[in-house]
Amino acid sequence: MADRWHKLSQAPTTAGTGEGTASMTAADLFRDTAETVAVPLDEKLRQTYYWIVNRAVISPYYDVEFSSGAPLAFALGDAGAELTLPSEASFSSNVLLPLLSFAVGGKCLLVGGPGRGKTTVAVLMGVLAGSTPDDVRRGVQQGQPQLTISDLVGIPLPRDLMNAASLAEVGVAWRDWLSRPVKIVDEYNRIPTKTQSALLTMVAEGYVESHDQLRKTAPVSGVESWFFTANDDAGGGTFPVIQALRDRMDVTVPAAGFNSRFLDELITRVEAGEKPEEHVPAELVFAPEEQTAMRAAIRAVPVPVEVRRRLEFFLSHFEFVQGGGRRFEYRTKDTVTTAGGKVAETIEANSGADLMADLGAQTLNGLSVRALQTLIVYAKAVAWFRGRDEVSLADVAAMVPFVLRGKLLPNPTHPRFDVGVERELSTDLMSWLSDLFAESCRQYDALGRGRQDPVGELLAQLDAGLDGVSAVEASRRLTAVEARLRAASTSGKLYGRDFDDLTALKYLHQRYTAYLRWVEGRA
Repeated sequence: MADRWHKLSQAPTTAGTGEGTASMTAADLFRDTAETVAVPLDEKLRQTYYWIVNRAVISPYYDVEFSSGAPLAFALGDAGAELTLPSEASFSSNVLLPLLSFAVGGKCLLVGGPGRGKTTVAVLMGVLAGSTPDDVRRGVQQGQPQLTISDLVGIPLPRDLMNAASLAEVGVAWRDWLSRPVKIVDEYNRIPTKTQSALLTMVAEGYVESHDQLRKTAPVSGVESWFFTANDDAGGGTFPVIQALRDRMDVTVPAAGFNSRFLDELITRVEAGEKPEEHVPAELVFAPEEQTAMRAAIRAVPVPVEVRRRLEFFLSHFEFVQGGGRRFEYRTKDTVTTAGGKVAETIEANSGADLMADLGAQTLNGLSVRALQTLIVYAKAVAWFRGRDEVSLADVAAMVPFVLRGKLLPNPTHPRFDVGVERELSTDLMSWLSDLFAESCRQYDALGRGRQDPVGELLAQLDAGLDGVSAVEASRRLTAVEARLRAASTSGKLYGRDFDDLTALKYLHQRYTAYLRWVEGRA
């Protein structure tokens, strides 16, 4: 019987990307047939994805969709269900997102009930990095209530404990898993809080400390990816996950259920005693230098200005809350939260705003710089994976729900979640986040932000530098800033999308005021 595990398609996975192989030269005509032609890294990553979804993980779900124009859609049932058929290659999130995390050295949280393949996917990532299946399984850290810091990182050598005159002389027998390129922590919400804090240091800072000894966790390639699993991410588990550790998860991926139409494949695996991680083709394993080069190539993918502007506009909605503080700069959700207040009550008290139009009113918090950086990295990663030359708006939209789940929290008292079919969004956070981004893009178009950006133009003037700018020109620019602020003050309603512009205008005013003082002092 043919080896069904090791069959790789010879056809390119994406049209227009060099046919998936390097171009041939005269030397290729005389190469030994045993030699293989080098495959570009993006094609190799796509081959890996398709091998996993077609051979290793039974996942016929294509929820990361891409389309040219509106996709074909079918209304199903009487409860507003809709099935869409994308017109471009689309992907299964529970395989694509872990694979992108492997490529960029990210931290991926796999969420779902027991037996949905979360750990299997994570183990596959470890094998792709060059470890044997047995070594990867031995390195999996099983979360359980008795897990101590020593269990996690290693123990001091007893001989040194007896003979050392100081902690600096105590050697530590470090656990082998600490320096592996792929690290797996199973059921991390069952780990005691103190041990979670030690885990946080590893995840956030890239080192572990014990008895005054320090060990870095980065492998030879410099690219380390983390995979965590949990049965839910809503606070369940033996121990609550500390917020700092939860915030370090770059992406959150729901595990897919089993499709009964693929029972035959499951029976075949049971009868043969097969595990997919034991059959990964050698051609799909990434050497350390390939992992380094792959991450560098992903980071180099450019983000065009039009995509940046829409992303800026989306991010601007969420930090501002009217009544959050007296000083304008303090009118933020963080001001309310850190003072022990309730953001939902503060939003509800703002009777002057249209809560349905204010996207920021749907959330209890703003976005951190870390979340923004992560979104940019994963948008670059999926664009590179798709063989694109630059990041598109579709790439950003595809990554928004996975990056922002657990970071952008819904406001349960918002009226949107009480209206008909919209109630589904209170539990379907992925669709809610996708819809937030889509609505932000609609508002961007309706307000004409793509055609006119006066604040952006004023910032660009300053970015060009102040060398040679006369006092008269600086005064003119200062007047233009004040005119923009005066125009904004005539508006009866204020939304989050205005907050960043207004604080940026104050920033410009301060810069030009200081420059004028300096110029006039030299006269």
